[in-house]
Amino acid sequence: MSVTDQASTHGRARLSFASEADIDEFVATLEKYERGEMTPDQWRSFRLVRGTYGQRQAIDAQMLRVKVPQGVITSDQLYALAEVGEKYSRRFGHITTRQNIQFHFVKLHDVESAMRRLADAGLTTREACGNSVRNITACPYAGVAADERFDITPYSEATTRYFLRHPLSSTLPRKFKIAFEGCPGDHTAIAINDLAFHAQLASDGTRGFRVLAGGGTALMCRSGGVIHEFLPASETFRSVEAVLRVFKRLGDYEHKQRNRMKFMIKALGWDRFVAEYETELAWARIEGNVALLTIDPPADEGAHDGVRAQPPSPSTISSRVAAAPPRGPGVMPQLVPVFLAGDEAYGRWRATNVTLQKQFGYVMATASVPLGDLTSEQMRVLADLALAYSDGTVRVTVDQNLVFRWVAVGEVRELYRRLAAASLGLAEASSVADVTSCPGAESCRLAVTQSRGLGRLLEDHLRSRPDLIAAADGSHIKISGCPNGCGQHHIATIGFQGSVRRIGGRAVPQYFVMVGGGTTSQGASFARTAAKVPARRIPDVVERLIAMYQREKSSDESAPEFFQRVDLARVTLELNDLQRLTPEDAVALDFVDLAETTEFAPEVLDGECSA
Repeated sequence: MSVTDQASTHGRARLSFASEADIDEFVATLEKYERGEMTPDQWRSFRLVRGTYGQRQAIDAQMLRVKVPQGVITSDQLYALAEVGEKYSRRFGHITTRQNIQFHFVKLHDVESAMRRLADAGLTTREACGNSVRNITACPYAGVAADERFDITPYSEATTRYFLRHPLSSTLPRKFKIAFEGCPGDHTAIAINDLAFHAQLASDGTRGFRVLAGGGTALMCRSGGVIHEFLPASETFRSVEAVLRVFKRLGDYEHKQRNRMKFMIKALGWDRFVAEYETELAWARIEGNVALLTIDPPADEGAHDGVRAQPPSPSTISSRVAAAPPRGPGVMPQLVPVFLAGDEAYGRWRATNVTLQKQFGYVMATASVPLGDLTSEQMRVLADLALAYSDGTVRVTVDQNLVFRWVAVGEVRELYRRLAAASLGLAEASSVADVTSCPGAESCRLAVTQSRGLGRLLEDHLRSRPDLIAAADGSHIKISGCPNGCGQHHIATIGFQGSVRRIGGRAVPQYFVMVGGGTTSQGASFARTAAKVPARRIPDVVERLIAMYQREKSSDESAPEFFQRVDLARVTLELNDLQRLTPEDAVALDFVDLAETTEFAPEVLDGECSA
C-alpha cells in the first residue's frame, strides 16, 4: 500500500505532496556519501530518485526537478518556485514537456534549502528523476473543456498520491511515465507514455478508461497498445500496480539503452505481456491489498466563489519584471514588456490563446512561455494574476505554456494587458511559432547541440514572419539536443534532433530534420528523418518545408496530415542543397553552435537518464 493514503482531494483542495522525512533522508545520505560511506554510483542512484540530476559542468552544478502533478500549480507554489529560482538558481526556471519545473546550476549544498522551501508549499522532487514512476501528467483543460467526457483531475491526482513513495515506484528497471486525458482529442501525448488512461463513459454513465501501455520515443519509437477498451475508473490503481509488477519482474536491469518497458514488451511479445499483466491484475483483485479508487467527484467543477485579489497595474508589473532579470550562463529569457498593446495585438492574442469553457461566462487563457522559461519575478506576477483573474491556480501544458482557467469573459483584456507587461503576452500559442525545446547542451550531459539556441532563433524568425505562421496550418516544431527526445521531436510535424558532422577535421553542429510526427487519441505517428542540415541553415529548412506544403497539399489537408503522407524522398530532394557543406563552402559561423561564441567542441558525457 502507498504511504500517502490521504483524504479526498478532488475539487480545489490541494494537499501537500511533500515529506520532510524525504529531505532529512537526503541530508543524511549526502553526509554519508561525503564521509566515503557510499560509492558514487550509490549516491547517484539515491539523489536521482530525489530529483537531483548532475549537469555537464565540472563545477558544482545540479539540475533540480520539481514535480507538478497534473500540471496544477497554486499561487502559493508559484511564490515558492520564484524564491527557489531567485536564491539558488539563475533567477529563472524551465517548464518541461512533462509538466515539471526545473532549476539549473543549483549547488549541491543548496538543494536541501530549496527542497524545504518547496515543501512549505506542498511541492516535492521525490521520484522526479531516476528509475521511478515519474510525474503523472494530465490534460490542462480537465474540468472546463467543452467536449471532455469527465474531469480526470481527481483520478490522476489520486493515482499520484497512491504511487508516490510506493514500494514499487523507485525499484524499476527504468523510468515509467503515466498520463491521463479526459477529452476526445489528445492534449497529453498519451500514446507515447508507458501507461495512459483515456476517459470513456459506458452506456449507463459509468466512468472508465481506455488503457494504453508500452508507448515511448527515443531509440525505439512505439505507440502504446490497448490493454483495456474500458476499465472501470475504480480499478485504476490495480491496473497501474499490475503493469508495474510485470515490469519489475521481467524488465531488463542490465542494458541501459534498452530497459524501458517498450523493450520488455518487444522481447516478450504483445500476447505474453498482456497475459502476464492479466495474471498480475487478477492477483491484485484477489489479494485485496490494492485499493479501489473510490471517489465520487461532482459532475462539473464549480466556479471559484472566493474573493478575488486586486491585480497589480501593468506599469507596476513591468517595473517589477525589469528590476529582476535572469542571471548566469546560458540562454536567458527575453524580457520585452508591452505597455500599450493595441486592438490588433489583443485581437490576435484572443483569437489564438483564448478558448471558451463549458461553463458559461468563463474562458481559458494561455500565457505563451518562450522555450518554457519563466523568471522568478514573472512567476510572482503569474501568482498575483491567478489570484486576481483565475481560481488561484494555473496549469502547465506539454507545450511548455501556462493556462489560466475561470477567467471571466469581461476581464480577458485586463488579464492580457498585464501578461503583456510581464513579457508573457505573445499570441500564437501551440502554433508553429510556439517552439518546444529541451535544455540541450547548455546543461544536459547527453546533449550534442544547443537546442535552446535553435529554439530562440526559430521563434524570433517565425514571429517576424506572420505569413509563415499562417501558412504552416497546424504545424508544431519540437527540438531535442540528443536522440532521447526530451523535446518530443519524434512527435513533431517538423522535428530537429541535434548531431555533429566533421568538415576538414572540425566539428559542425547540425540537426536531423524529421517530418510527419504527431499524436491523436488513436495513437502516435513518428517523424521520419529527411535530411541532416547545419544548425544555422535550419530557418531556411522551415521556410522550404512550409512552402512545399503550400504548393503540394491536397484540398483541406493540414500540414501534419501532409507531412505524414508525403514521400520522404521528395522532402529530402527539397532540402538537398541545404545539407551540402564542403570545406570550401564553410564559413566561420558554421563551426560555432547557436547561442555560443567559441568553436563547437561537442562532448557527450555519461548521462544519468538511465543511472
